[in-house]
Amino acid sequence: MKITSRRKYTFTKTGKLLIASIVVALFAALLAVSLKHVTEKYEELFYIRSKINKLYLVIFPIIGLSMIYVLRQYIFKNKANKGITEVFDSTETGKNLPSYKIPSHFVNGLLTVIFGGSTGIEVSTVVSTAAIGSLAQEKEKIFRQHKKELICAGVTAGITALFNTPLAGLLFAYEVICRKPSKLFFYTNIPAAAVAWTFVLVLGEPPLFAMKIQGWHLYALPYFALLGVLAGLHSVYLTRCVIFCKAQFAKFTSQHHKILLGAVIISALLLLLPQLYGDGYHAIKLNILTANKAVLSVPLVVTLLGVLVFKPLATSITLSAGGDGGVFAPAIFIGAFLGLFTALVLNTVFHIGVIPLNFMLIGMGAMLSASIHAPYTALFLACGLVNDYTLFVPVLIACLIAKYTAKAVCPYTVYTFKSKV
Repeated sequence: MKITSRRKYTFTKTGKLLIASIVVALFAALLAVSLKHVTEKYEELFYIRSKINKLYLVIFPIIGLSMIYVLRQYIFKNKANKGITEVFDSTETGKNLPSYKIPSHFVNGLLTVIFGGSTGIEVSTVVSTAAIGSLAQEKEKIFRQHKKELICAGVTAGITALFNTPLAGLLFAYEVICRKPSKLFFYTNIPAAAVAWTFVLVLGEPPLFAMKIQGWHLYALPYFALLGVLAGLHSVYLTRCVIFCKAQFAKFTSQHHKILLGAVIISALLLLLPQLYGDGYHAIKLNILTANKAVLSVPLVVTLLGVLVFKPLATSITLSAGGDGGVFAPAIFIGAFLGLFTALVLNTVFHIGVIPLNFMLIGMGAMLSASIHAPYTALFLACGLVNDYTLFVPVLIACLIAKYTAKAVCPYTVYTFKSKV
């Protein structure tokens, strides 16, 4: 009788856990898609206004950072958003992610990007969807010991919905958030990925980037490896830039001074390079159209080098001054332009004959892999960005080389760095 009762209890518990993960996934997917579309809409509108009148590039950053400060001060319990480290704290300790983290990251992520903050909504989505999972486990005593699985289910669904790729969502939760999964991880997260993917398929969500991949050649393998090494090294620059700027801004005793200085620097960088506005996906889409026909001229070299040097700085200042986000979108952005620049140099100086468009996509995956130390997440996400797996092998090679290059130089990421302060 005892054995039968125990089996019945286990069956009931796992059944409820499955239902909970599906419900969490539905809410997480809805939140992710909503945030994506609202952000895209207003970022485009505000960016167009700033192209017409440069004055907007001066006032938008201070408006965005000020609004985030006011909301945090008077609505969101005067507690700063700490990004993915909040999720780590919840999965590794007994702390729960408070429910207000759902609207706070949603709204603050939106405000940061649409007003020109040089980051993306991915980390905001991760934390808010993780908070949905954390909230779910609080509602049933039977779920308390499976908080990590439900938090990961929310994250899996959120990333799946953002990029239309369930494997990237599942692997991100596995490689970055969970790291030491239990048997129930897959039991809860595979259905979560499936539900979120079904959700975006029903909505007819298109790939983020429209790219026609032309195939690749074996002779280009060494150059894919080279791009992986370059991405790994550049990711270290991004990581250390973010950590350095956060440490310097933490010395400010006045939040107003922090916001003012941050806004001034961001505005100056946007006036210099408007491509740095928001998540920068608009600039990637524009360059996708001309990549294979681009000629390496002095103005183009200056622009590309400017983007590669100043994007990490713009991202770092955005996050340090109170913006909500992370290095997810910046890594994709930097990777695209690093890949384009590498291909154009190889073709113009060394007459190699590689395909710049391919290098843009491979660069996205390699830079993301190096920045978050998650090569398989980056692999499937990069292919999912265009819904084409033709470059699966080149992206895999570049992602692995990029991660281990970055790790050899700098063993931590922005998300895993432990401050001594």
